[in-house]
Amino acid sequence: MDNVLIPPHLDWVTSPKITPEIIRSWKGVRRFGALTAYDYPMARWLDEAGVPLLLVGDSVGMVVLGHPDTTHVSMNDMEHHIRAAARSQPNGCLGGDLPYRSYETPAEAVLNAQRLVAAGAEFVKAEGGREIETHVRAITAAGIHFCGHLGMLPQHILEEGAYRIKGRTDTEHERLLSDARLLEAAGAFAVVLELVTPPVASEITRAISIPTIGIGSGPDCDGQILVTSDLIGAFPWFTPRFVKPRVQTVAAARQAVVGWLAELSAGQVLAPARHSRD
Repeated sequence: MDNVLIPPHLDWVTSPKITPEIIRSWKGVRRFGALTAYDYPMARWLDEAGVPLLLVGDSVGMVVLGHPDTTHVSMNDMEHHIRAAARSQPNGCLGGDLPYRSYETPAEAVLNAQRLVAAGAEFVKAEGGREIETHVRAITAAGIHFCGHLGMLPQHILEEGAYRIKGRTDTEHERLLSDARLLEAAGAFAVVLELVTPPVASEITRAISIPTIGIGSGPDCDGQILVTSDLIGAFPWFTPRFVKPRVQTVAAARQAVVGWLAELSAGQVLAPARHSRD
C-alpha cells in the first residue's frame, strides 16, 4: 500500500470492513457509489480509491471477454473473475452476478450462489422480480446476501431484442414498484435499477426500505453504479449515453505505446527503469 492516497471520505486502512448489512444501513443516511471490478489490480485500485461496493458483473463478457452481450458468460467465467478480484482482499463489499441461465430453479440458484461465495463473493446479484421471488427466498434462506436487479435486464436481450428504458407505461411502472417490494420482502439488501425512468426510480427509492442503486435511472437513487470501463474510458468503442468518462485511459495508453514504438524505430536507447520496490 505504498504511496496510496487515502481518500478523505473513507479511510480504508482503518475503517470497518464494508458488508451488505452496512450497505443496507445507509438507506436514507448517505449516498454511495459502486463500480464493477473484474480482476485483482482493478479491484485493488478501486478499493484504494474508497469505492464501498464492488461488483464482478457479467458485463465482463462484453468489456473484457469480447462477447456481444452478457448471455455468453458462464459460471466458470464468473468464478474465475471473482477469485481474481477477491485476491485483492478489498475493504469494500465484493459481490458477483449470477450469469445467464444459472438460476432457473431455486435449487440451481442456491447451488450457483454458493459457488460464487466459495470463489470470494460476499453477495450475489440476479435479474428479475416476481419470476425469481422463490429463488431469492431460497438464496437468502441459505444465508447468502442477495442484491436485486430491475428495469432493463441485460440477460433478457435475446427475448427483447434491444436495451430500452423501463417504466414509461403504467403497466411497467406498477410492475417495477411491485417487484421492488417483492425483492425487499424476499430478503434482498439492495436493488439495482437499470435504465428506469427517473420519476419511477425516485418513487421506488421512497417506497422501499432497502437501498436502490441506479444506473442510468436518474439522481434520486440511494446509490449509483457504473461499469468502471465506461467511467474511465477503458472501452472507447462504446460508451452508454448516460455516462461521461472522467478520463480517457485507452487514449493515454495508446499514446504511450505509440511513443515507445517510435523511439524504438528511431534507434533510441531507453534507460532502464529503476525497479519500483528498490
